[in-house]
This record gives sequence, structure tokens and C-alpha cells, in this order.
Amino acid sequence: MSDPATTPMDAPAGSGRVYDRGYRRYDGPRGGRGAAVRALFLGSIRRALGLRRSWKQKVLPWLLLAVAAAPAAVFVGVGYVTRNTPAADFEFITYREYVGVSTALLLFVAVTAPDLICPERRQRVLPLIFSRPLTGRDYVLAKAGAVFAVVFAFGFLPQVLLFVGQMLVSDAALSYLRENAEVLWQAPLSVAVLAAYLALLGTAVASLASRRMVAAAAFLGLILVSSSISAVLLGGSAQGAGALVNVMGIPLFVRDLVFLGHIGNDTPLGGVDGGGALALACYLGITGACVVILLARYRWAER
Repeated sequence: MSDPATTPMDAPAGSGRVYDRGYRRYDGPRGGRGAAVRALFLGSIRRALGLRRSWKQKVLPWLLLAVAAAPAAVFVGVGYVTRNTPAADFEFITYREYVGVSTALLLFVAVTAPDLICPERRQRVLPLIFSRPLTGRDYVLAKAGAVFAVVFAFGFLPQVLLFVGQMLVSDAALSYLRENAEVLWQAPLSVAVLAAYLALLGTAVASLASRRMVAAAAFLGLILVSSSISAVLLGGSAQGAGALVNVMGIPLFVRDLVFLGHIGNDTPLGGVDGGGALALACYLGITGACVVILLARYRWAER
């Protein structure tokens, strides 16, 4: 038998090659179900951020991140320029206001959630995914968790930039830290509340469609229709309750509960008796419904 290391081009004419190739038992470590979920989670994050993809796939997520962080950078720059001047106390934006539903964030969820969910259903690769030690719950956890992680990063990194920048441009950094210490838990908790809401809503809508464009249009349409209906109701007799029809307003009411302990008076639900409890109930109801939809969709795929 010829040396297997010798390539066919190096061999003399008429000689044969025998290669010892075949299936062998894998004797290495086995990750099991946890490793499969982790691999699906990390792979979804890489896809959402455009990592290991063409440069065209990287433009949108990083551009939207830059747009989301721009107000914090501007505010810090204004604070640096106006320090030691009468305009030093001017507040361009507060930490509470920064935890909001921006157009950049909505566009990111509208693009990312369908991109992680729809191709696998349309290309019929779900049976291949579930051939691993994965259940429907594992799939939902990995996909919704990936959207949550990226949305949380997009919302929290600007908060970090704003806090650190404000602390550095202030007259006494330690004094600013002590006076605003509550922001260190209020900001991440509020961002997590918003990110969980958007991640579950976006993935639930995407699970009902097989085309990314349809899922993105349905997600944005739900937001636009609910906000329009809410505006009509607020202009009529249903003053406070009409605010709860706006799908994107509900996590902001919960944000107020974290920062203020009550619904902000500058919101349509401000001053309504029991408004905080109503907002929290709506939040839990919508997120719970999204979880039920996702589990129902992928329980069938698991079979």
C-alpha cells in the first residue's frame, strides 16, 4: 500500500491509493442539551450582529447602535463644553427618558427577530435543529434570549456612556457617583424590562410567518395600528385607559415604576387611579401571551 501522505500528483503512473477513511466513534466530551442551547444562542447573536457574515449584513446593526448612542455622546459633549458656565445644569436628556422606544430600536427588532426565526421555518431546517438534544422550550429560550441580549446591549451601552461621561465632566466624579447611585440599578433593570418585552413580542410575531418581510411588516404594523387607536381613544372619552392600547407605551409605564415608583405625570396614564397596577398587568399579560404563542408554535416543530 502506498503512503497515504503522498498525493496522487506525486505518485508514479499506474499506482493506486488506498485511504483508511470511514466513520469512527467519537470519544471526546459530549456537551449535551446545555451545549446545544448555548451554541444556538451564540450563533443567533452572531447572526444578529452580522458577525462572520458579509459586510452588508454588518452595516444595519452597527449603524443602529451608533444612532442609539448618539444622544448620549452629544449630551456628554455639551456637558464638557458648558462646564463651569451658567448652562452647566442644563439637562438634555435624563436616564429615565433615555430608556425609551426609539425608531432605531424598533427597526433593529423588526429586522433581527424575523432574520433569526423565519429562514429556518421557510427553509424547513427545524427538523434538523431538533434532531439535536433540543426541545421546543430550548429553541424559544435560545432565540428569544439572543434577541433580548442584543437589544439589552443596544439599550444599556448608551446608558453607560451617558453615566460615565457625565461623571467625568462633572466637577467631582465621586460626588456625582454618590448622588446618582440609584441609576446603577434603575437603568439596567428598566432596559431589561424593555428588552424582554421587545424580544418576546418580536419573536412571537416572527414565529407566525415564514417570510422575513411579512414578519417585519406585521411587527411594525402592530405598533403603528395600536398607537393610532390609542391616540384616537385618548382624544375621546377614554382618557387614561386608552394609553394601555398602545403596545409600545406599556413597557415605558413599567420603566416609570422602576425610576419613579409611580407612573410619570408627563405620560397619558399619569394621575389615573391604579394606573401602575394596570400597566404592570398589561405588561405581564402581553409577555405571557407571547411566551404561550412561541411554545405552542415550536412544540409542534419538536414533534
